[in-house]
Order: sequence, then C-alpha cells, then structure tokens
Amino acid sequence: MNLSGRVRGLRGTSAGTRYRSDDLSYETIVVGQEGWVRRIRLNRPERRNAMTPLMQDELIAAMEEAAASDCRVVVLEGAGEAFCSGLDLSVLQGAKEKSAAEHRSDAERVAKLFRTLYELPKPTIAAVHGAAVAGGTGLATICDFTLAVPTAKFGYTEARIGFVPALVSAYLVRQLGEKQARGLLLTGKLFDAAEAYRLGLVNEVVAAEELEARVNTLAGVLAENSPESLRATKKLLAAQSKAWLDAAIELSLEANAAARETKDFYEGVTAFLEKRKAVWSPCADGETKN
Repeated sequence: MNLSGRVRGLRGTSAGTRYRSDDLSYETIVVGQEGWVRRIRLNRPERRNAMTPLMQDELIAAMEEAAASDCRVVVLEGAGEAFCSGLDLSVLQGAKEKSAAEHRSDAERVAKLFRTLYELPKPTIAAVHGAAVAGGTGLATICDFTLAVPTAKFGYTEARIGFVPALVSAYLVRQLGEKQARGLLLTGKLFDAAEAYRLGLVNEVVAAEELEARVNTLAGVLAENSPESLRATKKLLAAQSKAWLDAAIELSLEANAAARETKDFYEGVTAFLEKRKAVWSPCADGETKN
C-alpha cells in the first residue's frame, strides 16, 4: 500500500490500520486514525525522516487538523529506521543567498512547529523506535509522553555543525532546568534512551517488540478519559507557561535567525555534507576552534 499521501482512518494494513485518502495530499508525512487515536507518521525514511520546510508545514497542518478533529489522542512516529534525524541539511546549501528576512521566516516556521505541538489540545505520544536527533529530539520530547526503545538515540547536536539549538532550548530548560540543559546543549553529545529516561526526557523505555502495544495501551487509557477535561488540562498547562515561553521563544528566534548567517554555520553544514571535519572561524581572543 502506498502510504505517501494524506490519509485518514486507520485499519487493515500490516499494522492493523486502514487508510482512506483525503481531498488533499501530504508529500512527507502520513496521517491516519483508528477509533479515537490519530497517528502522524514522518515519512521520509530514505533521509531518516530529516525535516524540510515542506515537512514542517505539513506537520503543522496535520496537528491543526487533529486539534479540530474528533480524535482524542495523537501519536507521532517515524517510518523506516529513524524517528527523525533533525533538519535536512541539504536544504541549507543555499543559505548564503537568503536574506535576513528569509532566515527569520525559516526560524519562525520551526518555532510554530514546536509551539503547535506543545499546545495541541489533545494528548500526544511520541513512539521513538530509532534515532531522534536535534530537531527530532525536540519533536519527541515536547510530546506529553515519550516512549522509546533501548537503542533509540537522542542529542541536541547543533553545536557540532556551527548552529545554535535556540528554539528547542526554551522547552529543554523548562523540562530539565538550566544546569542539565547547558550540559546537553553545549556538549552536543548523543545519549541513549536510558540516559534520556534518567534525565526525564523519556517517560518509558520499552522493548522494541513491545513498543507498539505499549503505545496503544497508553493511548487507550488516555482516550477513556474525559476529552473536555484533557483539553482543559492541556490549556491550563500551556497558559501557565505562556509568558515565559513567549519571551524565551522571541529571544530564540533572533538567535536562530542570526546563527544561519554565520561563517561557522556555513562551514559546519558544508563540512557535514562533504563528510569532513569542520574548520571553525577564529575566536574573539584570536584562537581557532577545532
């Protein structure tokens, strides 16, 4: 079955789901629903579900559609081996030609994606069966519940390519506190599901063969609760964080857009695509970063 389009209604595939085509088409994600549970699947397995601007727009649209639908729970998952490997760096090759306004617009798209997921009025579950890196870690951990297999990998790796993990930092600091967030953001290290659980970024570590069943069980528990109560609770939690997040995200937008115009960013992206070690620009004190 071709799962590349926009779909609704889940039942009858190898995963026990049926898909019905909608009027419009998604190119980079698959959406389906079984009972009260709607699934949004990142569907660029050949690129480890790396995000493009189109995927970001489609995820926002799918979440807005879910918010207005009769579903009671939203599950976010990835096709293929990875959950999401972050931003597709190949789309940044032309970054030098972009204006400051265009860089700001790109940053605002990412900010809207994270904020829409965070404020979605339905409970959200991330089913992390593989790598969730950089922006992929953001998607996975902003969900209300994050379930991961033991071999899943996480990491805020932006510093490795001369970028700034600006937009995700607001959520990370709120989830973990500043000291833990600094350690993850500044080192850019990869860490496994056990470490993510210890930090509080993952709710449960589940054996790979049990992940789907556990996600379905949790979704069932949530779907049995009062939909209005769940909506009101999520609205309350979002409201409690609103003022802090508004200020943090505005600062993050400026940092994200500015980082896209730096020499280190261009060098980091180029080095990554050329599979070589980056040569960083001189530091303020005249030394060179390696």
